[in-house]
Amino acid sequence: MKTLGVWACAVAVLALPDAVRAQGPDMPTRMEMYHAAYELNADGSHKESHKWSMAILKEEAIARAKQASINFSTSIQKGEMLEAYTRKKDGRRLDVPKDNYQVSSNKGKDAGSPVFSDFTTITVVFPDVEVGDTVVLAYSIVQTEAMFPGHFSVAHYFSKYWACDDARIKISVPAGMWTQHEALHLTAVPVREAEGRKVWEWTYQNPVPAKWTPEQQGIVPLAEQPSLYFSTFKSYAALVEAYGSRARPKAAVTDRIRKLANEVAGSEKTPRDQARALYEWIVRNVTYSGNCIGVGAVVPHDTDSVLDNRMGDCKDRATLLQALLAARGIPSVQALINSGDSYELPRVPVVSTVDHVINYLPSLDLYVDATADQMPFGLLPMNIAEKPVLHVDGYTDGRKTPSSTHETNTQHVVTRYVIGADGSATGETSVSLGGHFAVSARTPFRYLTKDNEEQFVKSVLSSLGQNATGSLTRDDPTVLIDKYRYSVKFTVQELMATEGSGGLRVYPGFSSPSPVSNYAESAKRPDLSRDQRCWGGHSSEEYTYEFPKGLKILSVPKDVDAPSPLLAYRATYHLDGNVLTVKRVVDDNTPTNTCTAAQMAEFKKQARLIAKDVAAQVIFQW
Repeated sequence: MKTLGVWACAVAVLALPDAVRAQGPDMPTRMEMYHAAYELNADGSHKESHKWSMAILKEEAIARAKQASINFSTSIQKGEMLEAYTRKKDGRRLDVPKDNYQVSSNKGKDAGSPVFSDFTTITVVFPDVEVGDTVVLAYSIVQTEAMFPGHFSVAHYFSKYWACDDARIKISVPAGMWTQHEALHLTAVPVREAEGRKVWEWTYQNPVPAKWTPEQQGIVPLAEQPSLYFSTFKSYAALVEAYGSRARPKAAVTDRIRKLANEVAGSEKTPRDQARALYEWIVRNVTYSGNCIGVGAVVPHDTDSVLDNRMGDCKDRATLLQALLAARGIPSVQALINSGDSYELPRVPVVSTVDHVINYLPSLDLYVDATADQMPFGLLPMNIAEKPVLHVDGYTDGRKTPSSTHETNTQHVVTRYVIGADGSATGETSVSLGGHFAVSARTPFRYLTKDNEEQFVKSVLSSLGQNATGSLTRDDPTVLIDKYRYSVKFTVQELMATEGSGGLRVYPGFSSPSPVSNYAESAKRPDLSRDQRCWGGHSSEEYTYEFPKGLKILSVPKDVDAPSPLLAYRATYHLDGNVLTVKRVVDDNTPTNTCTAAQMAEFKKQARLIAKDVAAQVIFQW
């Protein structure tokens, strides 16, 4: 319904149970009423009131619907539950008793301040909830200090797949306050003006929701989503300046910053190597923690605090990196971006639509995300690639982060099997990775201890057959580079049947991030109607099978050559005596990180050819 998330945490969380946030076509719940009202003051402080009632239609919804919570920052907000009750299907009202409230507060020790959060959470448990009942909640939050002085913004979202009988949003502001808004698929009530205030109001009803189908998964355009954006910011430039005016001083080059920058990067020769060293120091040494104390949700900590505690959120890390870079004479700016599912920004600037902070280094023309602990310097996480980005300094409209190019994402897998007369096999699989494929492999290996390594290998190998064992050799997973290699030597007791004839599928001896079989699985996806998040890469697999002399190979799959500008596939099979060599190559040349439905259809057509080949078998007879 509504998001108020900012760069560290949510300032206030709408108290709707999870059951109503992701309704499927079977409608386990129904929102009978949702009313929200905001009363703004000239300084940007405000009071908001919410009331909703939700009908429970299915047994599966009860567990989540029987409780609801509100969160608020204790230092700048005051939250209050106004009423909470269960309305039974026979009309009886069962108020939530005082023993059904849970209040949790984040506080510092004694009179000290908390270190990263001052949030208070109030949770209510609705009594005696059954199918056919309705749960009702009303609460208010008073914001005593605006997140950005003199400013306010809010976004509300609805879904056409969500049953809603009566939604109403009202915003009251001083008559002289400048505002703008955009309402999509909502009905506007005529603006009222009285006693020095203007009141805007919108309604929304969706009594018969559309039925969601798997074909509709993907990126939902803003124009399609029922929503409201309301803001006192005149432009995104004004929004980023409101952030930058308080963030810039935090990035000052102090003696401590200069000393640390020299210690970390002083021996590096080029600006890029110095920037890389400073980036890696932060991601290795500063752990993530939310900055959720009052306006700390949108104002970075002092760098001394971040360094003292070796912890901070995205804007804390971006500010620290900016200061360290400046100490080495490398210019950089902070930049705001959306880290969620949206690839566009609404016309009206709303703070919650840019919920993450990264850095841009203009001399290197490079974006870096110091919060992405697993990412090598120079790579961006996929969730922020090819998205609108707002530079805090030197702002211009229309900037986007670059796409993650398919050329750097590479995987080469070599597997050798030596098969015995008893159907057992020994062998080795070696995997060499580049780009995002290397990053995705490093992440699980980073947390794999030596003690757990043997069991991990055995569990993966078990898919090959019974009583599989093996040993793993791997690169250091903690090194932040875009290359990674590992190999497994294995023994499988029963890889093949040893009587009569049979078939053997060709597949690697161990798992990898982007096997050819994954592309084959794409053939099973529904025919998608929306744009999708996507990325390309290149994957090759080579196999050598040494069969025992007593085994006769009756047939091998035919070679495949399936060219395509988007997804090309080649496979060759060569039998020399009882030695079979196979090579499969996938070239996924996806040019961008958002794919159209037409591109996905072409991808699926090619994936069917890959699936057919992957399913083919080597036919043998003992």
